[in-house]
Amino acid sequence: MSAFHNALFQLALPEIILAVAALAVLSVDLLVLRTRAIRVRAAVATALASGGCALAMVRIFFAAHSANVMDGMLLATPLIQLVQVALLLMAILTLYVAVDSTFSEHVGEFILIVLLATAGMMFMVASHNVLVIFVSLELVSLALYVMTGFDKRSPRSAEAALKYFLFGGMSAGFLLYGFSLLYGLSNSTNLSQIALAVQGRPLNPLLIIALVTTVIGFGFKVAAAPLHFWAPDAYEGAPLPAAAFIASSSKIASFFTFYTVMTLGFAGVEGVAWPHGSAGWVPMLALVAAASMILGNVAALAQSSVRRLLAYSAVGHAGYMLLAIVSHSQTSLAALIYYVITYALTTLGAFAAVGVVQEATGGDQLNDFDGLSRRSPVLSACLFIFLLSLAGIPPLAGFFGKFYLFFSALQSAPRPLGLIWLVALAIAMSAVSLYYYLQVLKRVYVTPPAADAQKICVPWLRMAVVVSLAAATLLLGAAPHILLRWILLAGVQ
Repeated sequence: MSAFHNALFQLALPEIILAVAALAVLSVDLLVLRTRAIRVRAAVATALASGGCALAMVRIFFAAHSANVMDGMLLATPLIQLVQVALLLMAILTLYVAVDSTFSEHVGEFILIVLLATAGMMFMVASHNVLVIFVSLELVSLALYVMTGFDKRSPRSAEAALKYFLFGGMSAGFLLYGFSLLYGLSNSTNLSQIALAVQGRPLNPLLIIALVTTVIGFGFKVAAAPLHFWAPDAYEGAPLPAAAFIASSSKIASFFTFYTVMTLGFAGVEGVAWPHGSAGWVPMLALVAAASMILGNVAALAQSSVRRLLAYSAVGHAGYMLLAIVSHSQTSLAALIYYVITYALTTLGAFAAVGVVQEATGGDQLNDFDGLSRRSPVLSACLFIFLLSLAGIPPLAGFFGKFYLFFSALQSAPRPLGLIWLVALAIAMSAVSLYYYLQVLKRVYVTPPAADAQKICVPWLRMAVVVSLAAATLLLGAAPHILLRWILLAGVQ
């Protein structure tokens, strides 16, 4: 028994380090720094939290690269560890984006929630057990609901949190119902055991319901149409660091877990998408992907708020990333991980840049970006890189991410070119997305600023994060092998 406890402790040690760091941040903030200025408290809390994340990274680097506790309840593989390191890096970057924010006096509590959400995501990606996945997912969801409503002075923040919570509660019910049906069909909560029980069977009504409810549950988490209703309000109303965290870190964890559940738990009941259609989860996800691409990109055309524009853009990008799950090959898994990590970095940078403009002008409407290139040349150059990367323009990370994703879909077995219609739709919608990204850049570079517009002074730490993210976006596009090599060495061939 002691050997089991030791193995469990060793696997969970990075998450334990995060929990201890979270408690340390809260204790120092409440007991030592409560009377100090908010910026001082935020700086100290961010340093402590970042140190905890860095220590967790070190532990992952020196941990065993292969471990399994209780038949998949907790796992360690090089690929899982890579995703966990990405989650920790996104948490650190989010904390430094938030360090100069003044949306709340409860600095320690906010950082504690960020760390606990990250710990939940790390547990979620490190399990092949539906019970652990569900509990971890709900820990993450509860943290994100609180983060969305953290700005008590903003009615929009409260409204967004309420909508997010209500839709999230419904999606959790669907997901739990689907998982309970899978347990009833297989008498196991392990994904591999579930697959052994359901593969080779005809699609009976219980299995169909389990498929549909599982897709509904995860479709909400990744903001795929038509389950995206919460995203525009949450992206617009949440405090900017919270919106950035939701748009970046949660996408990495949710898509990786979604891929794992569908390809491992429902192995053998994939079916084939049109035009060689047969029943299964592949044609279902193909339709969800197509709907997400169309609705997300078309709806973004009508937005005047840049944060809402990024929300609908995220719906479109969810459709692109679903292509990797639909094609479900080893190449598509590598493409998904590359895409979702680079998308998270780019989106975090875009939100950080938008946040600077919003703090300076009081809004995030398109006209608030008029003449930004003259008011803050470096910030506007970074925003230029982020938006063109999201549009998929070379030589930025978004271009290679889309190219690799579409290539993997076209080459997916067993029917090469069977998804060509979905890839063609994705390319067409990428062209549509370029239009609304250029609308923002037109305001930044072409439209003159208002007569009374002042220069925008960006805090040096925020600017350092934005510039670093822009440089990473450019570097990973010009030299994608830097990240892709790690992904392939982690076991994705």
